[in-house]
Amino acid sequence: MQEYGRSEFSMPEEQRQTTMAVDELQAIIQRCQILEEADFKGEDFNLFQVAGQKCLEDGYAAQLLEVIQNEKNKVIIKNMGWNLISPLVRCIFMYKREDDKREHCLKILEQLAQLCNPKELFLGLLEQIEQTSGERVCQTVMLLLQPLQIVLLKLQNKKAYSVGLSLAMIMNQLTPLPVPYTKQQIQEDKLGLCQCCNAVVDFTKPFVNEVVKNMEKSSEYNDTELKEELLKFCMKSLKYPLLTAQLEELEGVDEHPFRHFAAEIIDILWDIKELIPLVFLHRKSKNPEWENQEFADIEQKNIADSLACLSYLMVVQHFGIECFPMVFSPSYLLQCNMANIEVLLKRTEESVLSKGLDLFESCLLRMEDNSLLHQYLEFRDFINVPQDLVKVMTLCPIEHLRKKSLNILQLYIDKFDTEGKHTLFRCLLKTSNHAGVEGYVIKNIKDQIHLSLTKACDNTWFTGHHLISLLDLVFLLPEGAETDLLQHSDSIMASLNLLRYLVIKDCESDNQTGVWTMIPRIEQHFLKPLHVGLNMSKAHYEAEIKNKKENKKEAQSPNTVCSVTVSGEKMPAMTTEMQLQVLHSALFTFDLIESVLARVEELIEVKIKAVMDENS
Repeated sequence: MQEYGRSEFSMPEEQRQTTMAVDELQAIIQRCQILEEADFKGEDFNLFQVAGQKCLEDGYAAQLLEVIQNEKNKVIIKNMGWNLISPLVRCIFMYKREDDKREHCLKILEQLAQLCNPKELFLGLLEQIEQTSGERVCQTVMLLLQPLQIVLLKLQNKKAYSVGLSLAMIMNQLTPLPVPYTKQQIQEDKLGLCQCCNAVVDFTKPFVNEVVKNMEKSSEYNDTELKEELLKFCMKSLKYPLLTAQLEELEGVDEHPFRHFAAEIIDILWDIKELIPLVFLHRKSKNPEWENQEFADIEQKNIADSLACLSYLMVVQHFGIECFPMVFSPSYLLQCNMANIEVLLKRTEESVLSKGLDLFESCLLRMEDNSLLHQYLEFRDFINVPQDLVKVMTLCPIEHLRKKSLNILQLYIDKFDTEGKHTLFRCLLKTSNHAGVEGYVIKNIKDQIHLSLTKACDNTWFTGHHLISLLDLVFLLPEGAETDLLQHSDSIMASLNLLRYLVIKDCESDNQTGVWTMIPRIEQHFLKPLHVGLNMSKAHYEAEIKNKKENKKEAQSPNTVCSVTVSGEKMPAMTTEMQLQVLHSALFTFDLIESVLARVEELIEVKIKAVMDENS
């Protein structure tokens, strides 16, 4: 006989299993409803978690939501609901955005934030953030920020500690993610980092407001735990992502996410009254005393990076400029920022290095030429920074940064008074270890001598005995006749051109520069060794050319590949023809040096003979 109704046993297998999952949950709920809160056992927690998880995984989030919303189950959810966070997060990411089941899961998360024990739920949420990785990091953080904020606002004890722990956990998870740099990367925001950073700032606002209100109530409220935790968050945000982020205005991007994030961080620092102390007093947040010196050094470096980024944001990008005191002189502003500039210039990443150059340039452009007193060079940073700039000029693989660093070095030189320029030139000649830089400095010395000889004002630092002490560093071959002339050709040519200028411009009878007093020394330590070195070098390279030509004739193929060493450095593999071109180019350089050397010696001889004729 055919039945017109369906019994429980005629249901499809999947539907029976789902019904069983819901029934199991209802059974556990009914059992717990009759128990006092203190009588809940570990077994009850486990059964509730397993049944709730099965309902979620089987797609019965709607039924689970009804259970959670039932007023009768309030005590049960308060104690056991936090166990559902892990399966709940998994299911939210499993369902598509338009799926009703996902919406039910989001409502469950919202209800748990309101109903659960704050302490237990706080730990459950943090655990989820800690366990996430890769592409899911930003999604998970943004999903859990609101319930985490609700829970933290409910906490009475250890709120500051819990806020700090939350922010530290979030930043630790975000930090390994690459920071979008190009316009396309920022617009795509593939991992959601741009959106997530700004969501985290919004997350902090109730806690910032709490600190502000407490400070308004009492002027003595200056150093609370919550304020310190917010300060730590701001310092970490300055280090990551802002230090490596591209912060220039982007055409076609209405609101640059990292510029918005930077503005929010500056606002927090201003609101909690830490902005000016950080910028000008280098006030640091309270950090643990590290027993391990390596950890202490890392912490110190992180703080230095953060302060450098903060200075860049204010001085270059003008964030918080309305808070900036206008009473400081440009030289004091430069002094405050030299340590920050040094930190940035020691980095090799383009995004960080360019910030250092921009900060240095911005500080210098505020100053008048010749206004920076030589006494500033007594500060270590004022000597270290130009040395770092030289390293960028000579070692950085990015051409536009090399060119910019050269322009900034000239700007820096121009700002010093004459004694400062003299001291700086001495320092650069002694420390640069680069012929091109030495040649550039020697050209600057020549320009200063020219100003001294042509202007009415008395400039003692580029005439007389002060200049002689500088010229002793100029007219010198570092290794005598054995100096690698090809490697030092830039500085040698600059020195010869300077000597030619001095001999022509400064009469022996006047000897304003003191060069005529130096001529015997110059001949002994510079001109004669240069002659010997040129003869040796030319003979060596001519012999090399002869050997290459003979080997070329003997070789079966004219394009045999081999290597050659020039100026102590092994060049890439080249054909014999290419090697010959390099060797001939070296000979041309020697001929050029020899030509200028001969002209200089001729001028010296003519001048000395003219004076002798006058005296006879």
